[in-house]
Amino acid sequence: MNLFVDTSVWSLALRRDAPPSQPEVAFLRRALESATPVLTTGLILQELLPGFRGPKARDAILSRFSVLPFLVPDRDDHVRAAELHIACRQKGLQVGTIDVLLSALCLRYELTMLSTDVDFRRIARVRPLSVWTR
Repeated sequence: MNLFVDTSVWSLALRRDAPPSQPEVAFLRRALESATPVLTTGLILQELLPGFRGPKARDAILSRFSVLPFLVPDRDDHVRAAELHIACRQKGLQVGTIDVLLSALCLRYELTMLSTDVDFRRIARVRPLSVWTR
């Protein structure tokens, strides 16, 4: 399994007071320890950095992310994300713009999404998005 980890899980995992029993955090730790491929993109890093204060925290995050494969969305990914957003809206589902782009990347690269955000479960009702569940 190739894993894409959403900001919601990274944020919990990188906090000093992260609950060790949080299933998504525990799964991420196991994935990293077992060398399971974990991929990311600039949007995750961009969302994550403002949530932590100080240069030490910033440098630690940048260091951890420097070893992860980085996906760069192209024009077609943005078009697919817009189409996915429309498909969700037609089903009466409200989802975030960034979440549909991350979902489009997961669909394109056949990645499993690891997140605590319910938007991805909503999107999975419209497209065959693989979302990790406990």
